[in-house]
Amino acid sequence: MKKFINDPGDVVAQALRGLAAAHPELRVDPENQLVVRADAPVRGKVGIVSGGGSGHEPLHGGFVGPGMLDAACAGEVFTSPVPDAILAATRAVDGGAGVLHIVKNYTGDVLNFEMAAELAGDDDITVETVLVDDDVAVQDSTWTAGRRGTGATVIVEKVTGALAEERASLKDVAAIGRTVNERSGSFAVALTAATTPAAGRPGFDLPDDEMEVGVGIHGEPGRRRAPLAPAADVAALMVDAILEAKPATGTAIVLLNGLGGTPLLELYLLYGEVAALLESRDVRIGRSLVGNYVTSLDMAGASLTICHADDEILRLWDAWVRTPGLRRGV
Repeated sequence: MKKFINDPGDVVAQALRGLAAAHPELRVDPENQLVVRADAPVRGKVGIVSGGGSGHEPLHGGFVGPGMLDAACAGEVFTSPVPDAILAATRAVDGGAGVLHIVKNYTGDVLNFEMAAELAGDDDITVETVLVDDDVAVQDSTWTAGRRGTGATVIVEKVTGALAEERASLKDVAAIGRTVNERSGSFAVALTAATTPAAGRPGFDLPDDEMEVGVGIHGEPGRRRAPLAPAADVAALMVDAILEAKPATGTAIVLLNGLGGTPLLELYLLYGEVAALLESRDVRIGRSLVGNYVTSLDMAGASLTICHADDEILRLWDAWVRTPGLRRGV
């Protein structure tokens, strides 16, 4: 294992200290592993909290700031944040209009966010939850009951964050988040496994001439192992799987996401294949995003997310945002 680390047991806290040094506009608590926007709580605005295991950067801490998340909880690598941290984040962003929890559908995340929401209720903080379960690859997996939450999380966080900035109600902010999730499908393909700092070796064996089709962002098994294929065939696999599960035509937001170890050269090449396929299926790409947004440490691979978007979703997607991982209009 070759990594820029000091102590494998202290990677997350040290990375958060680096985030704080690079982005003084954020309030970062490395000990409790929280990232909070500097002006939180904002009075009269719905606070938005998300989080999950570290190793998926910039998700979630990189999306904290005006126009997106108010706070993020960073668990240990590929491990859910604890309820106390989620509760602390919820309290930190409560401006009197309630708090929205955006939760990827993994068992630990779901249970810990549920517990934190109950504890917040004891403090008279109203909490709504949007559960993201966009991964169409498998119905159940190593760490989930139901579909996994993956790339659509970025779109949910961006759209809900924009509506919250307009001082919409908690009910309306939660509703738009659920709509985005329902209209989104994602699918990932891995060429290599990720190596966690604590393990020091790849999380699974994948021969050089094979790929994992439908892999999860923690390295969970996908639909099958398949022979390594050209980018055009990989694009077809992903597009077919998503449109089969979430059939639609019209306008879409398309995210072609790197899993951490894939060069942009390859991501743009793959996106070109995806764009041609979608055009042939009467899906118009209204907005696009290509790059590393929901990673899996150093895994070589890519995920595709297609969100069938109406005018309101597109308007909120286009709204200004100022975070380390996504910045627009400011």
